[in-house]
Amino acid sequence: MKIYLNGKLVDEADAVVSVFDHGLLYGDGVFEGIRLYGGNVFRLDEHLERFEHSARAIMLDNPLTRTEWSAAICETCRANGLTDGYIRAVITRGVGDLGLAPWLCAKPSYFVIASKISLYPPEFYEKGLAIVTVPTRRVGPGAVPATVKSLNYLNNILAKIEARQAGALEAIMLNDQGYVAEATADNVFIVRKGELLTPSTSQGALKGVTRGTIIDIARELGIRESEADLTRYDLWCADECFLTGSGAEVIPVVKLDGRTIGTGEPGPVTRRVLADFRRRVLVEGTRI
Repeated sequence: MKIYLNGKLVDEADAVVSVFDHGLLYGDGVFEGIRLYGGNVFRLDEHLERFEHSARAIMLDNPLTRTEWSAAICETCRANGLTDGYIRAVITRGVGDLGLAPWLCAKPSYFVIASKISLYPPEFYEKGLAIVTVPTRRVGPGAVPATVKSLNYLNNILAKIEARQAGALEAIMLNDQGYVAEATADNVFIVRKGELLTPSTSQGALKGVTRGTIIDIARELGIRESEADLTRYDLWCADECFLTGSGAEVIPVVKLDGRTIGTGEPGPVTRRVLADFRRRVLVEGTRI
């Protein structure tokens, strides 16, 4: 595998960063997860815009322009012979000393990985997931804004561990007020009386690119959609539920906390949205 590291392609074994890199020492950095479908990098410009905004929000110098990032991502995909896969772009604060001070890091480190990803077994896209709510809360917007896709994922990792301990593949995370924020790596949607509802970023939801795609699809299909403050009760009593993310794509949820959602099978709105999503990923994007 070839990795694009600090301006050049290197072999996987040579793709290393210093133990003094503040991305490693403190999680000081940002990243993007992007999908490649049939040689198209899906919604690359939207991902790179969020990438830029995340870096700006934490006052991290972005070492490349958007055009340069696009070229680096496409080059990495081509170098690995990929037409379908998952892309991870990362900027760290760079090498510094053992103190927190980011201004002592001379320059950022950056890299692109292009490989494969499979978050859930294929059968769950047809039958749906049974998931749980976990105790670990989503970091609130008063601490780190949910719109910053940072390398600090410990809360999500703890939630993932708690899901596994409960025998589930995924988990719902609440915010400090008890409202639904998101899953450990995905956004959450429910269908109630024909309306599509999803938590707002003010409740701790990441402004997901796939999330935005689903909202666009709903509007085009004439499905009413809005952001809403959702509790576990709303999910338990929903007609349908599904999760979205660059890695997960669109995956139905049929049970939460032991309670069957809707009919216990992926519902008609979920199936329509999923079908339209799978269609457009093959025609929307940046050719590598």
